[in-house]
Amino acid sequence: MFSSDDIKKKLGYAAADYVQNGMTIGAGTGTTAYWFLQALAARIKDGLEVVAVPTSAQTARVLREQGVPLKDLNEVDSIDLVIDGADEIDPAFNLIKGGGAAHLQEKMVAAAAKKMLVLADESKLVAVLGKFPLPVEVIPYGYRQVAKKIREKYGIETILRLRDGKPLITDHGHNILDCHFQKIEHLHAVHAWLNQVPGVVDNGLFLGYATATLIGYKDGALVYTEK
Repeated sequence: MFSSDDIKKKLGYAAADYVQNGMTIGAGTGTTAYWFLQALAARIKDGLEVVAVPTSAQTARVLREQGVPLKDLNEVDSIDLVIDGADEIDPAFNLIKGGGAAHLQEKMVAAAAKKMLVLADESKLVAVLGKFPLPVEVIPYGYRQVAKKIREKYGIETILRLRDGKPLITDHGHNILDCHFQKIEHLHAVHAWLNQVPGVVDNGLFLGYATATLIGYKDGALVYTEK
C-alpha cells in the first residue's frame, strides 16, 4: 500500500508526461501540484521547451527556483493545458477547489485553458460535492454581512478562514469564508447565487473546467480518464 505522500509524488511525475514541447502550461497549486512542478522542471532540464503560467505566488516561487520560464496570465493569449489538484471531484468532473486559498487565480487560469487535467488521490472522489467546505473568496470589508447572507440563504455554518490566528489574506488581498454545505445538489444555482452577493469575488466550485482526471490509488495504480 502506498502512502498519501507517495501517491501525490507518483501523480505529479506521471502528469508531467502529458506536457508536450512548445506548450503553454497552467501550473497548479498544492501538495500534489508541487510534485508536478518538480517533474516539469526535470523535463525542462532535459530539453523540454514550455512556458508556465502560475496559479499562485507560491507556485511562481517554486517555478522560479527550478528555472522554469514564467509568464503572467496577461501575457498569454491562451493556455494549452492546466494541471492542478482538487479537494473534491464528482462523477461529472465538477470540482471543489480552494483548500490552498488559491482558487480565484486557479479558476482564471483554468478558464483560459483549452484542457484541464486534475490530479487527485481516490479519497477526493465523491458522489456529491460539499462535504469539503466550499471556499468563498470575499473582500475584507463587510465579510460578516456576506457570511450572514449565506447562512440565512442555506442554513449552513460559515467560518472565516484563519492562518496563525489571524484572518487569512489571499494573494489578491481577500479573505475566505469556508461554507459547510455537506451536500451541494444544485451546483450551478449555488455558484450563481454566491457570486451575485456583493462582496463575493468568486467561490471554489469549478463547473465544466476539468476535461480529464488522473486518480491515484492506494495500491499504486494511476487511472487516467477523459470526459
